[in-house]
Amino acid sequence: MRGFVGSYLRIVLRMTARLFAENDGVPREIVIEMGIMMFMKQASDKAPPAGERLQKILAQAGIASRRAAEQIILDGRVQVNGQTVTELGTRADPARDHIRVDGKLLHGRETERYFLLNKPRGYVTTMDDPQGRPTVADLLAESAQKKVTGEHKRMPRLYPVGRLDYLSEGLLLMTNDGSLANRLSKAQSGVQKTYLVKIAGKPTTEALEQLRRGVMIDRGRLNEVRAGRRDRVMTQPAQVEQVRGGDNPWFEVTLTEGRNRQLRKMFEEIGHHVEKIRRIGYGALVLDVPPGAFRELTAGEVQALNRAAAGKHVERKKILPEAAQLKKPVPRRDAKKPKPKGFGSRPTKLNTPSHSRERGSRSRSPER
Repeated sequence: MRGFVGSYLRIVLRMTARLFAENDGVPREIVIEMGIMMFMKQASDKAPPAGERLQKILAQAGIASRRAAEQIILDGRVQVNGQTVTELGTRADPARDHIRVDGKLLHGRETERYFLLNKPRGYVTTMDDPQGRPTVADLLAESAQKKVTGEHKRMPRLYPVGRLDYLSEGLLLMTNDGSLANRLSKAQSGVQKTYLVKIAGKPTTEALEQLRRGVMIDRGRLNEVRAGRRDRVMTQPAQVEQVRGGDNPWFEVTLTEGRNRQLRKMFEEIGHHVEKIRRIGYGALVLDVPPGAFRELTAGEVQALNRAAAGKHVERKKILPEAAQLKKPVPRRDAKKPKPKGFGSRPTKLNTPSHSRERGSRSRSPER
């Protein structure tokens, strides 16, 4: 408080001194009052506008996404204190103003909810796909929601945090907490994301070390070319450990960033095509539900996410659930199994004299 007052006085004195120099002969009281008025005007000009943007209020209330909310405003479907609003950027105070959409009064922002979803392959990480492909929103259908949230509870409008591409699977965080989602998505937070990656071919030790140190990859989408050349960027150091051998080995890879198709580009740079990707960890969260299923996070898990978003270290479970583990390899059908002893041999017939006599005696009819 003392520092604020001191800064205020210094600014007023500087303005007053300038006014004295410009208005020689004017009474001191008038000059000081003029300096205070100039300071107050500048302070009011720099003050942030009151309230929040209307499209943000609609999104927080679960009406629609911010982009869709903008269109709702432009269509004239929103009223603030009885006045129809069609201008984007209009601000309002949800605690004081009466905001209506299609005549229905908003009752404040929705309760923030957090869910962990196991996204299968063949689903798009979006709430609506123009091409008509299956989306993660389809997995949160009403019938599935009732099993998780209960018969009488309504699921809020959720949005995915980050993305998994169409052919990738695994852990996806869904929430209506836009603030936390933005903080988690920023590269500065350094939230660890762990994947199981299957590739074609066996990389060399030198190639794996290159991935661990960082490699140059194309920024953005693969077909994007800027100013006649590809825009390249160096990836952050990564943890890369082999978890299964063979001609097409599996690796556990941990990243602290999430660029577009980053894992596929990284392995392509060392000459290996990625066949499968499954995300098994996000911060302290571990994949623990079967494909297509989801569950709500606990209060402790939400707190751990906030810690991770703030750049603080968090620990995940040491023993991985079944959903986060590799399945045991299926034995090849053409592999010949060793036959048990005596398997396939025909039982030998007894041909002893006693056996023949016994059989012969049973064949004769008794004499009468």
